[in-house]
Amino acid sequence: MTMPEKTDAILRATGLLVIEVINSNPNGDPDRESDPRQRGDGRGEISPVSFKRKLRDLVDNKEGPVWSHIKDRFNLSDDEHSVLESRGRVRKDIERELVEGTFTSKYWDGRIFGNTFLEEGASTFIKTGAVQFGLAVSIAPVDIRRITTTNKAGVQEGKDRGMAPLGYRVVQHGVYCMPFFVNPTAALKSGCTKRDIDVMLAAIPYAYTHTASYIRSFVEIRKAWYMEHTSPLGSCSDFALIEALTPKKTGDAEKASLSWQDYEVPSSLPEELIDCLASCHDLMGDSVQVG
Repeated sequence: MTMPEKTDAILRATGLLVIEVINSNPNGDPDRESDPRQRGDGRGEISPVSFKRKLRDLVDNKEGPVWSHIKDRFNLSDDEHSVLESRGRVRKDIERELVEGTFTSKYWDGRIFGNTFLEEGASTFIKTGAVQFGLAVSIAPVDIRRITTTNKAGVQEGKDRGMAPLGYRVVQHGVYCMPFFVNPTAALKSGCTKRDIDVMLAAIPYAYTHTASYIRSFVEIRKAWYMEHTSPLGSCSDFALIEALTPKKTGDAEKASLSWQDYEVPSSLPEELIDCLASCHDLMGDSVQVG
């Protein structure tokens, strides 16, 4: 995988994840009995919080192969890449770190995604992160399959087997697009560094393959476009970049897809947009374009 050339400066950047889902639930909706999230027109959704959780889990698992790979690659310290949004955190300890001034240097996700911890006596201590992920929406409507599953050993008194009526709820097939953005202005306020961005980029390709579960067994990032502008201010429209790299469904656009082959998937940007960028990378491979 080829990464952008490393400098100390954080440039404005636009990203686009193209995520394929096969017989899996990429993000359950607690308001609909954990059905895959779906909007009124039938298109599926994946929340930004859901995706960021996966990146946090990979960095938080200091014994895992993904963090070991990233740590060795960038010669990182565990102490400077703790995860604020983790189980077992002690609020009083975090409040003390805010007062002592060690909070920013300790929490990687606080620097990159921001935090909402309030420092005593300073209610404005709410920092927007340098990186914002948007809502992922499927290109076409998705069909949801619901199946009742059983367990050989019963869990209820008087039952010789266990049942979960319609408990297995999955998207049969869908292709989702999730935009994300790097904001150098917010990075100054949150303490985010170029190295923090590099850690996130290195973790993205493993977000689904290394956090798979029973209900989310077959979800994969097909394309992870990362486009650096030529300056911290930005050098072209985010909308134009995302539109140019968004796959198009062939045939009936309002009918659920059956496979990846139902889409026309861009492999590069038009020259007029490439000329506006410092670089364009597909983080899932070695595809690189330089403006």
